[in-house]
Amino acid sequence: MSGALAVGSLLDQLGTLLELERVTGAAGLERPIPGADVSSPGLALAGFVARFASERIQVFGETEVTYLHSLDATTRRANLAQFFRFPIPCVFVTKGLELPPEVPEEATRAGVAVLRSALKTNEFYIRIKPWLEDYFAPQTTLHGSLADVYGVGLLFVGQSGIGKSECVLDLVERGHRFVADDLVLVRKKSNDILIGRGHELQRHYMEIRGVGLVDIPAIFGIRAVRQQKRIEVIVQLEEWRKGDTVTTVERTGLDGETTDILGVPLPRIVVPLNPGKNITVVAEVIAMHHLLKWSGIDPAERFNARLIKQMRDKTEINRYLRGDHE
Repeated sequence: MSGALAVGSLLDQLGTLLELERVTGAAGLERPIPGADVSSPGLALAGFVARFASERIQVFGETEVTYLHSLDATTRRANLAQFFRFPIPCVFVTKGLELPPEVPEEATRAGVAVLRSALKTNEFYIRIKPWLEDYFAPQTTLHGSLADVYGVGLLFVGQSGIGKSECVLDLVERGHRFVADDLVLVRKKSNDILIGRGHELQRHYMEIRGVGLVDIPAIFGIRAVRQQKRIEVIVQLEEWRKGDTVTTVERTGLDGETTDILGVPLPRIVVPLNPGKNITVVAEVIAMHHLLKWSGIDPAERFNARLIKQMRDKTEINRYLRGDHE
């Protein structure tokens, strides 16, 4: 998760997108924004602060500004003084509305920045919320190679030198798309979506042992790469040793394994590597198998159901024959 965001930094990055202007000068621009929550003050402007979520960015729309204008100056100042005693990160005013003079005065006294946007309130929320959610999304880094295979994000992991990059390179040569190699930056979106991308400095470069750095779009074209991709399946490459009792390999697919990344469970498939195995074709089958299961068809469960039915039918026939003495 990214650290706290300063109000001044948000102004620099979103000033154009949100059509912002400063109302209170430089006051409060150093204040931290602790999270992605944005809300309106509600009854806090009327003096009821028992349920006031003061740690959130506050938005004054037409309702709030009209209410403030309806108050007499003494009541308005008293309510605003109480409002700005809370540790508010900053206040946004939408629709370019003119504020009562007490708002910037009390905000400046409390060291809280007031920023005005020309956008309508709903449009303001639509633009700022996704940006804040992306900024504060939980994130981590993983060692592996990420590729888009038939639209499925496969993250290849395994010990260094086992062949992750070579596998992805072969997939790119077969028409699939490269996302990241070696260092994969993973960001959590929503509750169960993980988005992977490469580091800014090494994006779309791949290290091939014995060759060096390879510029994928320069060799294979821009269609061979993606900026980011949802991670859907973890493919763990392991060296196969004859008689190895440590590595457990799934044979039927009924007892699939999962791994947890940022609290999101993902299917994990262990692929043992031995001479002659076409790992690229195996990766393509993994992607297509995932698509098949996603569409509601599970081959392992279907086969198991057929097997159980056949055994049940055979048991019924044998029971019938044992009771027939003619």
